[in-house]
Amino acid sequence: MMRAILSLLVAAVLVGPLQGFVPSNGKTTTQSNIKFQQESSTRRSMFYADTETTSKPNSGEQQKSQARVLGSQENLMLPRQYGPSPDKFPQMTHVCSVVLNATPSEKIFKQALQEAMSVHPLLNARIQGDGEPDKRIDLMQMVREGEPNPCTFVSSGDQPMKVEDVLTIYNNVDDEEELTRRWQTTFVEDLDDPEASWCNKEKGPLWKVEWHRPSSPNKPCALVFSLNHAISDQSSVNRFVDQILQNVASLEEKKKVVPPSKPQEMPMSVEDSVLGLGQRWSDVGPGGLSLNTVKYVLGKAAEGAKNPVILPEKAVKKEGNPLLGALTIISGKTAGGQDEKSDERETTAQFRTLSKESTSQLLEQCRANGVSMSNALTAAMTLTAADFVGNESESGAGGEGRNFKVLQSLDMRRFGKALDQGETMACMAGSHDLMLGPFVDGSGKIFRETPTQRRMDKFWKLAQESKKQTETFVETNGPEEAVRVFDFAMTIADLNNLVHLTAQSKDTQGRAYSAGVTNVGVYERQQAFEREGSEGRNLLQVQHGKYKIEDLYFATPHTRSGCLYPLSCMTVNGEFKFTFHPMSPVVNEETNAKFADAFVETLEVVAKGETVESANDDDSEVVSALKNNGLPMLTAIIGATAVASHAGAYATFFQSVMEMKQNAEPADFQSALNFWIFFAVGHPILQPILWISDVLHGTPGPMVGGLVPLLFIAGNAAFIAAFNMSQQIRTSVNIAAVAAFFAYVGAGLDGTAGMGDFNLALDDPYKGQIVKGCPAYDEVRQPSMDNFDLEKYQGLWYEHKFHDWTQFKEVYDTTLGIKLTDGGRGWIDDFAVKGPAPEAAKLSWDKSPVANGAHYFLFGRVDPNDAPGILRESGFGVEFPNYIVDVQKDPSSGEYTESIQFQCLERGGVRVFEGINFMSRNPTMTNDELMAMHARAEKAGMYPYGASPEQMHTVARRPVDAGDVDNNWQAMWRAIGVDKLLELLTESIEDGGR
Repeated sequence: MMRAILSLLVAAVLVGPLQGFVPSNGKTTTQSNIKFQQESSTRRSMFYADTETTSKPNSGEQQKSQARVLGSQENLMLPRQYGPSPDKFPQMTHVCSVVLNATPSEKIFKQALQEAMSVHPLLNARIQGDGEPDKRIDLMQMVREGEPNPCTFVSSGDQPMKVEDVLTIYNNVDDEEELTRRWQTTFVEDLDDPEASWCNKEKGPLWKVEWHRPSSPNKPCALVFSLNHAISDQSSVNRFVDQILQNVASLEEKKKVVPPSKPQEMPMSVEDSVLGLGQRWSDVGPGGLSLNTVKYVLGKAAEGAKNPVILPEKAVKKEGNPLLGALTIISGKTAGGQDEKSDERETTAQFRTLSKESTSQLLEQCRANGVSMSNALTAAMTLTAADFVGNESESGAGGEGRNFKVLQSLDMRRFGKALDQGETMACMAGSHDLMLGPFVDGSGKIFRETPTQRRMDKFWKLAQESKKQTETFVETNGPEEAVRVFDFAMTIADLNNLVHLTAQSKDTQGRAYSAGVTNVGVYERQQAFEREGSEGRNLLQVQHGKYKIEDLYFATPHTRSGCLYPLSCMTVNGEFKFTFHPMSPVVNEETNAKFADAFVETLEVVAKGETVESANDDDSEVVSALKNNGLPMLTAIIGATAVASHAGAYATFFQSVMEMKQNAEPADFQSALNFWIFFAVGHPILQPILWISDVLHGTPGPMVGGLVPLLFIAGNAAFIAAFNMSQQIRTSVNIAAVAAFFAYVGAGLDGTAGMGDFNLALDDPYKGQIVKGCPAYDEVRQPSMDNFDLEKYQGLWYEHKFHDWTQFKEVYDTTLGIKLTDGGRGWIDDFAVKGPAPEAAKLSWDKSPVANGAHYFLFGRVDPNDAPGILRESGFGVEFPNYIVDVQKDPSSGEYTESIQFQCLERGGVRVFEGINFMSRNPTMTNDELMAMHARAEKAGMYPYGASPEQMHTVARRPVDAGDVDNNWQAMWRAIGVDKLLELLTESIEDGGR
C-alpha cells in the first residue's frame, strides 16, 4: 500500500569602495503603467501577455506591451526575495566593457542607442509581483505552496524606456590610461554593488550603460554595460553592441538607421526554451521526471565523494564538517556560523589578452588533439589552480593529490527543444560541472617550467577528459535534466535563501567550485539581431564604419557565491580576451595577478607545443597522488566489490525497466519509475539515521541539557577533527557512503535486504520461477467476498503483517482508518504509524519525534465499473487497484473482522509493485489466526506475489494499554513545534487530496 509521506520527506530534506565619477547629465526614470490581459488560446499565453501597440520611435512600426512570468533561473538572478528574512538579497549583475578605437558624437550615439534598445522587450521592462507564496509549510519556512503574485516582466509599449533612463556620460576623458582606469573601476564597482541603486525593479530599467568619452572623436572611448543578469547573457550583449555600432555607422553615412532594427517578442525563459512550452514544474509536477532525472541527481550527489578543493589551504576552516554544514543550511542557518565579514567581500579583477599569434597556435593545437578551445581552457584552469590552493604553492609539485570541480558555462540555446535562437536580449546561460584530478600542488608550475612530452600529453589528456565529460553530459540529456531539477527546487523551495545562507558561511565562504570557465566563443561567428527586410541574420562584425572594437571584457559576480577562480573570456578580432574575477580576501589582488599571468603563460606554452627533455620527467606526480589517495582507493575497491555483488540483480532490473519503457506509454512509464525510485531511495537513507540515533542514546556518561551525552559530543568532535584534518578520510567516508547506498539498493533488488518491506525487484521470482505482471481480481478473489458491503468496510483496521516496500519495517502500531467520501465515489485512508519500533531502535525509539504517532492520508476512488471489493488507489502520479481479496465476519453481528488486501501496479507488462496487507479489527492476533490468513492467501494464489510467511513482515505492537511516550526529548520536540508541524502536514495532505 502506497504511503503518502512525500510532503514530510521534502520538508525534512529542505530542512573600502572606489570613488565614482560625477556624470555630465542627470537621469530621470519614467514609470510605465500598463494594463495587459492574458490570452487563453495557447499554453504560451499562460506566461505571455500583450496589449495595445504604439509607434516605435523613428519608424512606423508598432510596439506591443508585453508581459511574462519569470522562469526559475531568472528568479534566482533577479533575485526573488524571501519574505521571512530581513536581509535583502542583491541582484546578480552582468557587466561588459567595450573599448572602441574612436568616439561618435553624443547626438548620433544617443539616436543609435535609442533605436537599438526600443526593439527589445527586456530592455524596456520592469518587474511586477513579489513572488511570495500563499504560505510556507515547513518548520524552517523554506517549502513554498502557491504563488498568487509571481514576479513578472512587464514591457510597456506606450511608454518605452528612453536613452536618458539608462545612459550616463563622462566627458573629457582624454588620457588613455585614465580611460582604462575609469572603465575598470566601474566594471568592478558594478559587479560588487549590493544595492544596485541604478536598477529600480518596480519601475525599470533593469540595466544601464556608462560612456567614458574623450573630447576628440579620433580617440578611443569606453562603454560599460551593467545589466540585471535575468535579462542578459554575454551573447545577447555582443549582439546589442553590434546593433548599436551598426546604427552609429548608418546614421553617420545615411543620416538614418537603414535597415531599421526589427521589433521582437518577449523572449521565453530558459526553462521554456530547453524543456518546451508548458513543461515547467508548475505545469507538469513529478510527471516531468524520468530515469535520466534520477541519474542526474545521483551523479550530482556522487560528486561530493571526490571532495573537490573549493578554498585555498590557508582559508580552510579545519573544524567544519561538510555534511553537518549541509544539514545546517537546510535548517535555515549558516554552516560553521555566519561570516561576519561576508559583506566586506569584493571582486578583484585582472584583464589579460592572449596575442593573435598565440590564439591561432592554440586553436591549431586543439584541432590536432581533437578538443575545443573550451576544453583547453578548463585544463589550463585546473593546472593553474593546482598552483594556488596549497600552502606551499611556490615550491613545486608535492603534497596531497586534489580533485578539482570546474564550472563550465553553456549557452542553453543549443539544447533540448532549443526554441530560443537569440532573436532578442535574454538570459539563456547554463552550466555543467567537470570533475578533474587528482593533481598535486604545483603541477601547473612544473608544467610551465619543464614542459616535457609526457607532461604535454598529460595536458591534452586532461582537455580530452573535459571533452568526454561534456559530451556525456549532453548525450544523456544533462542540460534538460539540470534545468528540470533546478526548476523543481526553485518552484517548491526558497532556493534564494539557501544560496544566501551558503554565501554567509564561514566554512565555505560561498565557494562551491575550484574554478569556473565561461567561454563565449568567437565574437565574429555569432549571429546579429535581425533587421527589417533582411534575409536571414548576418554575423557580428568587430568594425562598423570607422568604429572598431579594441577590447571587450565581461563578468558576473562571484563575491557572494560561486567559484574560487572564475574566468570569463571570448575571442575578439583573433585575440583571446580574459577577465579573472575571484573574490577578495580569499584571493587577494596580488595572488589574482599571479594567477592570471600563470594561466596565460600556460596557454602560451601549450600553443607553442614545444617540449623539453628533463632528467626529472618521471612519474613522481602520479606516485605522489597514489600515495596520498591510498585509503580512498582501497575504500573504492571495497565499495565497488560490494555493489558488484548485486550486479546480476541490477542487470535484471534494468532489463525489466527497458521492457517497461518499450511497452508502456511514456507518461505511465515515467510515473511508475518515479514511484519506485522514491521508495528505493527512502529505505537506505533511513538506516544510518537509526544507527546514529542508537549510538547517541546508547552513549554513557553525563548528559548535556538532559538530552545529549557529553561523551557523544566529544566523540563527534574527535571524528570531525579527523575528518577535516585528512582529505583521505573525507574522501573515503564519502565513497563509502555512496557505495553503501547502492549496495543496499542492490540487496533490495536481489531480495536479501528484507522480503517484507524491501523486495524491490520488478517481476520478482517465486521459488525460482519468474512471475510476470499482475493477476486479475477474479483470479485472487475469494468466496467470502460475495455480497461484499463497502459501507461496512469503513472504520479502524489494525495492520498485522505486510509485504510492501512503500512501508518501513522500522515502524509499529500501524492502523488504517477507512472512510468513504463523495457519496461513496471516493475514499480516504488515514494511515497512522509510530516509529521507530522498540526492536528496530532499542535505545532511541522513545526519543523519536514520531514516537507518539504521525498520520498520512491515502486517497482513491470507487469505480462503478469495477467489481465490489476493488478500490482505486492513487498518488505519486500513478493509480492502481487495491483488491480486497478476503474478509471474515463476526458470526453474530455480520461485521467484518479480518481482511486481506492486495495492491498491484503493472506497466508495460512488468509488475512494478505489489502490496499485501493482513488486517484485523482487533489490535492483537494469535499466531494461529495469522497462519490461517496465510492459508487463505495461499488458496487465493497470492504466495507467488509475496504472501507466504517468509515474505511478509510482522508489524510490531506495544501493549494496548501503553500510554503516550513522554521524556526530555518529547518535551524538546514539543518546544520547537514538531507536533504542530506534523499536524500542519497532516492537514495539508488531507486537504490536498480532497
